[in-house]
Amino acid sequence: MITFDEAFKEVLRQPLELGSETILLAHSMKRILAEDILADRDFPPFDRATKDGIAIKYSAIENGKLAFKIEGVLSAGMPQQTLISDANCLEIMTGAVLPQNADTVIMYEEVTMVNGIATIETIPKKGQNIHGKGSDEKKGTVLLKAGIRIDTAEIGVLASVGKAEVLVKKTPKITVISTGNELVEVAETPLPHQIRKSNTLSLAAALSKEGFGSQLVHFTDDKKEIEQSLGKALQENDVLLLSGGVSKGKFDFIPQVMETLGVKKIFHRVAQRPGKPFWFGIHSDLKTLVFSFPGNPVSTFANYHIYFLPWLYKTWGLPYEEKVVILQEEIQVGLPLTRFALVKTYDQDGCLNARIIEGNGSGDLISLAKSDGFVCLRPREESYKKGESVPFISTR
Repeated sequence: MITFDEAFKEVLRQPLELGSETILLAHSMKRILAEDILADRDFPPFDRATKDGIAIKYSAIENGKLAFKIEGVLSAGMPQQTLISDANCLEIMTGAVLPQNADTVIMYEEVTMVNGIATIETIPKKGQNIHGKGSDEKKGTVLLKAGIRIDTAEIGVLASVGKAEVLVKKTPKITVISTGNELVEVAETPLPHQIRKSNTLSLAAALSKEGFGSQLVHFTDDKKEIEQSLGKALQENDVLLLSGGVSKGKFDFIPQVMETLGVKKIFHRVAQRPGKPFWFGIHSDLKTLVFSFPGNPVSTFANYHIYFLPWLYKTWGLPYEEKVVILQEEIQVGLPLTRFALVKTYDQDGCLNARIIEGNGSGDLISLAKSDGFVCLRPREESYKKGESVPFISTR
């Protein structure tokens, strides 16, 4: 058995090189950008009006002119027009191209319009209400750097430069595997000795939150079946996430089967609670990583967030945000296990505070829904005091 800190370091020593792929922009949400995105033209690409009103040449006002004949109306999407006379104006809508020979836009609210004549009520500033060409970014400027995660704002930028297809980092191909004869499908009515599958669906939902899907598979407690199915899964995936089958029971066959199939054990059992039986390894030839979590719901849920997510971010080259919270009660941990305690957090005076949620052990699935994450309490003889800052692993 190794310590939590040793186990965490070992997991982060195994990032995958997944390469990149080109996908449609519509499918790029939450993916990791694998190319720099340059401005394909100035932004904005023309001088544009930022208000509905009239466009004039300011020198006319400097010469004492306040009433202008209206030559026409400009809307967004029209090619650039020309103001024929300094004594005239053009009505212009927000987003329209500023006409040649004009340099100032005056809002309708500051103009009186009667019989085709626009009279200015308030003296404007020269150049007002115009979004200048290239004032945001010049052509060739790097707008988005490779390595960032694509979100809603980035989608807009990619669309604006014509990236109908985007180069992104590949996501690992993952199969989520449950084990155990006691598990039945969600839609089934379990017998008194059975429970519905929940761990794999929770893991699949967590992966979906990160922007990619997974395949779900179930193994019964049959060693030969596990060996055959697991061998196939190792060949077809980059990562396997297993729930169950790694403790010391007579039907916990996963460690034995892994050895038979050539999966090198990096560690088995971590000095932590929950999730002590965690098994982690890599296939020597296929380089498929195996995260085999204990089958209890809280253990599976905790180890996914404690180990797998930081590993995934390391593989993608993303920073994994380390958070802290302030304990609002004293808690005793003792030696030798690191404790990951479920907490409910709340903001107070600009600080994130946490209260311990007392559950009923690793099988208490309901307590997960009441919490925001886990605090990491490393083993020590003295208790953790109220007001002490401790690491926090968010699950929201």
